[in-house]
Amino acid sequence: MQVITEITQLRKALSSLRQGSIALVPTMGYLHEGHLALVAAAKAQNDTVVMSIFVNPTQFGPNEDFESYPRDLARDSKLAAEAGVDFIFAPSVEEMYPVNGSVVLQAGAMASKLCGASRPTHFDGVVQVVAKLFNIVQPTRAYFGQKDAQQLAIIETMVRDFNFPIEICAVPIVREADGLAKSSRNVYLTKEQRDKAPAIYKELTRLQQGKQTREATKEAIERATGGKIDYLTKLAYPDLTEPTASTKRFVLAVAVFVGKTRLIDNIIWEVV
Repeated sequence: MQVITEITQLRKALSSLRQGSIALVPTMGYLHEGHLALVAAAKAQNDTVVMSIFVNPTQFGPNEDFESYPRDLARDSKLAAEAGVDFIFAPSVEEMYPVNGSVVLQAGAMASKLCGASRPTHFDGVVQVVAKLFNIVQPTRAYFGQKDAQQLAIIETMVRDFNFPIEICAVPIVREADGLAKSSRNVYLTKEQRDKAPAIYKELTRLQQGKQTREATKEAIERATGGKIDYLTKLAYPDLTEPTASTKRFVLAVAVFVGKTRLIDNIIWEVV
């Protein structure tokens, strides 16, 4: 496995491999089993796997955790190599954003709800960096986790609307044995908070199954975790609009502040 930090070097390394399929697994590092599930899916379906590790400043708000976001490239490189990644692309901020240009991408109306309601510039930063990675790597397929359902929906829409010749592959949420969705931010939880956090998925499942109301679910999550609900919403997927009588696919999404840590989870399902 090679660790590459420069765009020109990565393009040169990939130039002789383009007759086969190339997978891109975009990450911000501090890898966990969720990331490695993306790698496993990419490895099974492609000849070459590129993982990007880049903590992208443009998707963090002014009071968010960019500076403290966990970083450990040596650890990540070991895990990636063991999982079968062929190339890690780990650029600096200066490499990715050498100039401050005036041409921007905006995520649009899909970004104004769910996580975007409280993080108004977040998804603009996401589409900016993902579009750059798509153009740098030029992958056959790109792999994203369902855990960030809004991000997944926005990227699917960007690829469709801007005619990127890339297949977007969604990989189901990887969970701890007690149901908590795996996340790099889970390391921020105290032991007590971590022990209580699985209630989020438990109560979300009860709501999805029609066993309790939205309000009862909100109260149950806040009571069990000692946290504060940011949102708890059911929308049509992937359009992220209010469901109608003809809606067949749904997403039930939640964000909860447990202490200072913001945890997200969701369930996506289809009605036949």
